[in-house]
Amino acid sequence: MAKRKAENRSFLDKWEAEYLFTYVKDKPVCLVCGVNVAVSKEYNIRRHYETKHHDKYKDLDMTQRSQKVEEMKISLVSQQNMFKKATSQSDAAVKASYIVTAEIAKSARPFNEGEFMKKCMMKVCDLVCPEKKQAFSNVSLSRNTVADRTCDLATNLYDQLMEKGKDFVAFSLAVDESCDASDTAQLSVFIRGVDSNLCVTEELLGFKSMHGTTTGKEIFEEVSKCVTEIKLPWDKLVGLTTDGAPAMCGKKSGLVGMVREKMREENCAGELTVYHCIIHQEALCAKALKMEHVMTTVTQVVNFIRAKGLNHRQFKSFLEECGSEYADVPYHTEVRWLSRGKVLNRCFELREEICQFLETKGKDTAELREQKFLCELAFLCDISSHLDALNLQLQGRGRIITDMYAAVRAFKTKLCLWENQMLQGNPCHFPCCQSIKAQISTAVFPCAQFAEKLSVLAAEFSRRFADFDAQKCTFELLSNPFAVDVENAPTNIQMELIELQYNDTLKSKYDAVGAAQFPRFIPDTMPQLRTQAAQMLSMFGSTYLCEQLLLDEDDQNNSQETSD
Repeated sequence: MAKRKAENRSFLDKWEAEYLFTYVKDKPVCLVCGVNVAVSKEYNIRRHYETKHHDKYKDLDMTQRSQKVEEMKISLVSQQNMFKKATSQSDAAVKASYIVTAEIAKSARPFNEGEFMKKCMMKVCDLVCPEKKQAFSNVSLSRNTVADRTCDLATNLYDQLMEKGKDFVAFSLAVDESCDASDTAQLSVFIRGVDSNLCVTEELLGFKSMHGTTTGKEIFEEVSKCVTEIKLPWDKLVGLTTDGAPAMCGKKSGLVGMVREKMREENCAGELTVYHCIIHQEALCAKALKMEHVMTTVTQVVNFIRAKGLNHRQFKSFLEECGSEYADVPYHTEVRWLSRGKVLNRCFELREEICQFLETKGKDTAELREQKFLCELAFLCDISSHLDALNLQLQGRGRIITDMYAAVRAFKTKLCLWENQMLQGNPCHFPCCQSIKAQISTAVFPCAQFAEKLSVLAAEFSRRFADFDAQKCTFELLSNPFAVDVENAPTNIQMELIELQYNDTLKSKYDAVGAAQFPRFIPDTMPQLRTQAAQMLSMFGSTYLCEQLLLDEDDQNNSQETSD
């Protein structure tokens, strides 16, 4: 009985000519009106034909019916293709909208930029492919659409992060609290997690506006909320990098102390490694030079030139008349560290033109022409350029802490070299100093004084980076495990480390792919080394990402205010 029932419900080819039906996606479809019949039974198909279409097609013989069926099937396929094309174009328009929205979000541009981009797209379309104008017009990029799409993308990224977080064997946090342009405290939290395959994921974990006080307890509550919401276990937290503020570093009431207390409550076996942002410390080291009087004088000169529109216009005209290769002097902003070096270098290059301009304004330029001041300005220009170069080395996404530490160590070695060369009266790596020294008496140029300042700067670097120096052996396990003294390594990895160092295949792989990629090739038979590598790869060396996020937000807010 079951077999006969199944046979009765199979579509037969002869029904095409008899009842003008065809079979599409497991359903009988009427070729005349396009109606689907739920059950593939001859009775249902015949009843539909006889009640709806019999009178119109009853006079056709079988040959005519067959021809009619072929025509109708071709028409049906054409309609289906048209619907598929429409659906495909609609999906493409939505996808394009998301792609453009992602680019707008990544560049921190205001949402209404989408409308401007849509106008540009339509102009290009009119010239390049006018026949595709409707397809371009279907891409929705209105302000509200871009805002909604951005929320969708953010939600999707958060969901992806939660999914990846399930596989993290170690993760670290970078936390920074800074005020934006409206003096609202913004707390940003970034996470870097490493999974069992030693693949690194670096993402924004939380961004919170704090309108009241920003005590260590309040910061901890927000950070704890971020970690809890993404369902990350506290025993996988291995590193915490902060901006060094008291509310962050306090051992009891600060973020660091409270995170450690939370880990004790969770019975976490591992020890939390805490770092003060390398970039912050590098900027603080520069203050040991104690040359603020030079920077103050330069800032006053720049402000005099640029603060008033008339002075600024006249100065630019003066430079043009002099045939200078520079057209202006930039402002110095304390929070943008790299602006310091740019201002100093420009003022040094334009020192003669600046003096002449100030004299036309009745200003006293005696200090600016003093040999002592010029020597100090030249030294500060050169050392600021070197510090700026280091600063740039330490910036960027995905920076491995061992590489950042290596850059700092290299700079400390350079300082020792520069100190010795300066004592010998040979400032070969200080071009501005060389320029001034050539203009004045060698006896007047204070080489010993500048050598002392380089010594002080080197000592400050050693003091501030002492916590990184203490981790030197641990860093080498990631940067060059084949050169580590096994006796100085932690006991739990010594056996595996010996096996690694005597494995020629792994040594060849290390030479081929480099330190950053090599940990992925450590075999599963060395679990302790893989865990150690995962922990080091997860470490943040700076809070650069947090600060860059705040700068991008300020730029976006400024653009938004301008457009409004």
